[in-house]
Amino acid sequence: MQAILTQYGFSPSATLTQLEGGLINRTYQVDEGARRSVLQRLHPIFKPEVNLDIQAITGHLAARGLHTPRVVPTLDGALWVIDDEGFSWRMLSWLPGRTFSVVEKPEQAYSAAQLVARFHGAVSDLQHTFHFTRPGAHDTPRHMATLEQALRSHADHPRYDEAASVADEILSRARALPPLPSGPLRIIHGDLKISNVLFDGDRAHALLDLDTMAHQTIPIELGDALRSWCNPAGEDASRASLRSDVFEAAIRGYAPNASWLTREEQDAIVLGLETIALELSARFCADIVVDKYWGWNAARYASRADHNLVRAESQLSLAASVAQQRSQLETIVRAHF
Repeated sequence: MQAILTQYGFSPSATLTQLEGGLINRTYQVDEGARRSVLQRLHPIFKPEVNLDIQAITGHLAARGLHTPRVVPTLDGALWVIDDEGFSWRMLSWLPGRTFSVVEKPEQAYSAAQLVARFHGAVSDLQHTFHFTRPGAHDTPRHMATLEQALRSHADHPRYDEAASVADEILSRARALPPLPSGPLRIIHGDLKISNVLFDGDRAHALLDLDTMAHQTIPIELGDALRSWCNPAGEDASRASLRSDVFEAAIRGYAPNASWLTREEQDAIVLGLETIALELSARFCADIVVDKYWGWNAARYASRADHNLVRAESQLSLAASVAQQRSQLETIVRAHF
């Protein structure tokens, strides 16, 4: 790792502190004197060319007055470094602030939604061809098929019976959902969980973790945000429910800043929320038996499978809560757009 830091002009005396919370990339805070940066080892699902997209889009955002972490080039001008094991590393600029694992009050969701609407508005006129994409990242039918295949292929897993029980309800609820509208496609962040929003007090001022930016629909984008923001239990509690007051605050923050959103997109926000909760539940459930994708908390759980079981149950119960409140949530959306 020191050889990598050297390429960015850090000396052997630089201090590295691993930052917790990310489920995919490995992240470190790097300090030397007054200089502070973020060093990340990218998960192999992200090709290094994703940094070209981040560089282009964050430059566009900066010109519109939105702050984000920026890719810091090496002394030779490269946007990434490949280590001896084939892993891709990059340096990002440091932004002050704090993140939350759950929304603590509606005001935070209101401010986060205002920021997200500003982000969507800022990139609405950007013509960008992505160097890196993840096809099918939110292809819900594909994720359901992957879950079924995972269970068929790992019937001997010690947690199979528990995974299969959760999967039965996930698949049943997914079959009952109508499909989401197919467009229009817009540039989105792609992973708007609340821990990817940087706050100054209760004011959201930057979006983090930009590897997942892509062309996608707004109901999927907002559905993913709201399933995180409106769940006070977080992902690590087996039972979750949706806070309608936080949902209302988020819609109230987003709607006045998104006059360009079509009626079809507005009407699909609640469906997007329920769909994404089920989709994520399916992904966690598949990894109970596949046991290789998601990072997990070894201090709290005996295995990745144990942690993923809790996560799958959490998102499933959240989807059920959304379904129960669907009429109320749709009324809130109509009231603010």
